[in-house]
Amino acid sequence: MSRQPKMSKRTLEQWLSEYSVSHQNLVNKKIHWLCVPTIFVSLLGMGMSLSVWFTLVLSALVLLFYMRLSTPLFLAMGMFILICLSVIAAMPWGFKAWAAVFIVAWIGQFIGHKIEGKKPSFFKDLQFLLIGPAWVANSLMQRK
Repeated sequence: MSRQPKMSKRTLEQWLSEYSVSHQNLVNKKIHWLCVPTIFVSLLGMGMSLSVWFTLVLSALVLLFYMRLSTPLFLAMGMFILICLSVIAAMPWGFKAWAAVFIVAWIGQFIGHKIEGKKPSFFKDLQFLLIGPAWVANSLMQRK
């Protein structure tokens, strides 16, 4: 029986390569470039509305995941989290508003995958939920 390699065994390039398999269609890519960051900020917004400290601790753990993959990715995602927290501070919505944003963004994601004709990667491995933001960040870093 073949087991999936653990997170620590995969390189960032391996994660991104596997993620990219179900993200080839240009429309799906554009939807993901919009919806993945929106989902990320909405998760932080929901978290901040419930517990600031718990959300910050979870954010630090997420950054550790990225640090294990790549220092530039860690720095980019750290900056992105700071931008997200600034957006949340500027738009102090409650949990329900952030949850609505989260739901709409996920609907967008599933529409993108319907267009692509492939299932979302996280159906195979939940860690792909953290690779989506890395994929967007990597796309932006390569565009310099």
